[in-house]
Amino acid sequence: MRAVIQRSKQASVTVNGRVTGQINSGLVVLLGIQDSDSSKDIEWMVEKIRNLRIFEDENGKMNLSLCDKGGEMLIISQFTLYGDCRKGRRPGYSKAAPAAVAEKMYNEFITAVKNTGTTVATGQFQADMDVQLINDGPVTLLLDSDKTF
Repeated sequence: MRAVIQRSKQASVTVNGRVTGQINSGLVVLLGIQDSDSSKDIEWMVEKIRNLRIFEDENGKMNLSLCDKGGEMLIISQFTLYGDCRKGRRPGYSKAAPAAVAEKMYNEFITAVKNTGTTVATGQFQADMDVQLINDGPVTLLLDSDKTF
């Protein structure tokens, strides 16, 4: 499982001209799922994201987590995080989970985050989405549950 985490002051996602999710201060999570991911990957990713100390404390040091701040999370499915660009000019997606598997795990990830008490907004699985955000900092991080980076 891979995620791009962006600290945001405000963010929204729109599908066909309709806002499907929006948050104020918090994190935008672009989530990619590979065919070998399991519930352990979901558990690891949820805890890692919620507890990353990437928000500033009263001294301006990144020392607080989403849990500490009580921030919100906008979760958007993004299979292209498993695009392999090492050969040729067209990315290959052979490691991305098939749509049915990915959608199930995406929904399980959303449920796991909601079960922590975090306010969650979402995009729409397999839709063409317009994502807008005011990136705070900017702070952008990459996570991989296989810990390849």
